[in-house]
Amino acid sequence: MSESGAGDVALAVDIGGTKVDAALVDVSGRIISGSRHRAATGPGQTPDTFSAAIASVCRQAADAAGPAHRLVGVGIGAAGPLRGDGTRISPLNLPGIRDFAVVEPVAAIARGLPVRVALDGTCIALAELEFGALRGVRNGLAMVVSTGIGGGIVLDGRVIRGDTGNAGHVGQVWVRRPGDIDPERASVEGVASGPATVRWANAHGWTGADGLELARAYRSGDPVATRAVRRSAEAVGQAISGYAALLDLRVAAIGGGFSRVADDYLPLVEAAARGAALLPAAAELRVVPAELGDDAPLVGAALLVHRGA
Repeated sequence: MSESGAGDVALAVDIGGTKVDAALVDVSGRIISGSRHRAATGPGQTPDTFSAAIASVCRQAADAAGPAHRLVGVGIGAAGPLRGDGTRISPLNLPGIRDFAVVEPVAAIARGLPVRVALDGTCIALAELEFGALRGVRNGLAMVVSTGIGGGIVLDGRVIRGDTGNAGHVGQVWVRRPGDIDPERASVEGVASGPATVRWANAHGWTGADGLELARAYRSGDPVATRAVRRSAEAVGQAISGYAALLDLRVAAIGGGFSRVADDYLPLVEAAARGAALLPAAAELRVVPAELGDDAPLVGAALLVHRGA
């Protein structure tokens, strides 16, 4: 890690399935006021529109730099998988974006400065390990339950990235017997994400449209909404129990919009994880709320630059 000054900032970029965010972040993990900007993405994106959205929010974020700020690099957290040399992405929920060279839209702003790329889940784990719920944890998991499910893994005090940078795809693990036609429906993401849970509730007679309505129905005691939310929490807990057994994890920090669908969602996840545990250590896993919320992907992307993570 090179020496950092008090005014050093990284341009942090968070590329997801529904939006792209960019902001300036300093070495303490603080997002510079007025620098955060967002553009919508979504399944209809083409490479040209996707590139334009990324470049636009990055320009707006960079323009917020004041005279005391010195840009030292660009950190990009992206929905995976990563491809090639780790700077190309093929997000699972953006079918029009394949082998996309994610560095190119930021090249004009970077102007030769370092540009570092990692999975968005890796960035979340970096942020929670440095500043959030995983501080002081040697072996743990950062997990997001939202439109999709992803995460990052901390082993022996550091976030692991794997041979291709794709370690941490915790949403792509089966928790059901896979079918012949659509094995993705058997994955944690396919069972427990917000959209998957809403689809399941609709198929069982609930007539609401989205996770916000499902949350209200759960609070009012609707029986189908209750079953749907508990089914999601159970699947997440079962998956976490497996990760804990395999990797000897002690803490799972969970965030994301759908993790807030019910006040007792995380306790339900913890109960399911402990109930599914086959090993004594896995039965002691703690499930805690992630602390950095929607800031975590950007803060973690900045750490790719500030810490050389």
